[in-house]
Amino acid sequence: MKRKGVGVAKRKKLIRMAWCLLLLVFLGTLFLHSFSEDGSSMSEAEEESQNKNKIAFLFIARNRLPLDMIWHAFFEEEKEGKFSILVHSRPGFVLNKVTTRSSFFFNRQVNNSVQVDWGEASMLEAERILLRNALLDPDNDRFVFLSDSCIPLYNFSYTYDYIMSSMRSFVDSFADAKEGRYNPRMNPVIPIQNWRKGSQWAVLIRKHAEAVVNDKTVFLQFQKHCRRRSLPEFWRDQPFPVNPAKEHNCIPDEHYVQTLIAQEGLEGEIIRRSLTHSAWDLSATRDKERRGWHPVTYRLNDATPSLIQFIKGIDNIHFETENRREWCASKGRPAPCFLFSRKFTRSAAVRLLNSSLIAVR
Repeated sequence: MKRKGVGVAKRKKLIRMAWCLLLLVFLGTLFLHSFSEDGSSMSEAEEESQNKNKIAFLFIARNRLPLDMIWHAFFEEEKEGKFSILVHSRPGFVLNKVTTRSSFFFNRQVNNSVQVDWGEASMLEAERILLRNALLDPDNDRFVFLSDSCIPLYNFSYTYDYIMSSMRSFVDSFADAKEGRYNPRMNPVIPIQNWRKGSQWAVLIRKHAEAVVNDKTVFLQFQKHCRRRSLPEFWRDQPFPVNPAKEHNCIPDEHYVQTLIAQEGLEGEIIRRSLTHSAWDLSATRDKERRGWHPVTYRLNDATPSLIQFIKGIDNIHFETENRREWCASKGRPAPCFLFSRKFTRSAAVRLLNSSLIAVR
């Protein structure tokens, strides 16, 4: 009887151990499931609040939004109010029934806009104005910069899930070793080791949006010391002949957010790539002086299935200056790198929409 009792005790002990093991496996599964693609854990409360958070779509436009009908189809799918829209256009411009065909954009212009000149710090001020206005809505949790020539590649649901699944910002950022971009006059406020380059079309979490709005140090240095080189057609406006080799060349919007994040020690909180595709083709123009200054513009004849399939099929990005390759993922699985693409003319975008080549509905 004594031996039998010992056997029963051992069996009970084994059963308890088995239950404990099963419980550990279950808890471990939940723990792993709660991690986003970038390795940051997400609590149950955070997941619940995430479903209520909004994406702020921040458009930088000259005047009108020529692709407003594309975006109307994109926003029309969403019925739960998971987005907000703000547009920075020239001062005094109003979005109404006369200036836009989409009711989603009615009165969505910011009323404190500035005149923006390409390659000047005024572009940074436009970004900061958009963020400052967007942050007034406490439900805005992600902030997407878009140009007036940008199109969505997927529908709203896919785009929302992709962006919200990551706890980090998407900022194209890499070390910039080219001479002439970094102005030594920025030192020691901005040391050269914090100098970064990348696309201005970023997606920011709220913490980083607040960092941009609250910044007074880096922005001031950019206003003083980061200016583009004069374009050839403007040399006649200079009081004396300009030697382009001696003229400092810095494009503020290609450096500001990236450098600020490095300066603030926040690079561990970003995914170092953009979600917006741009094609740079150095042979796209016969003008050697302007070659490579602007991305390719897609026109009507370019709007083909093969183009969209090519862009959607990109799953990695190579950064030559750092010998680094970013493999794109969402929710821990391989995913397309880009959710948006530019620069598209109105005729090209309409053709894509009418032929269902971009699934925005």
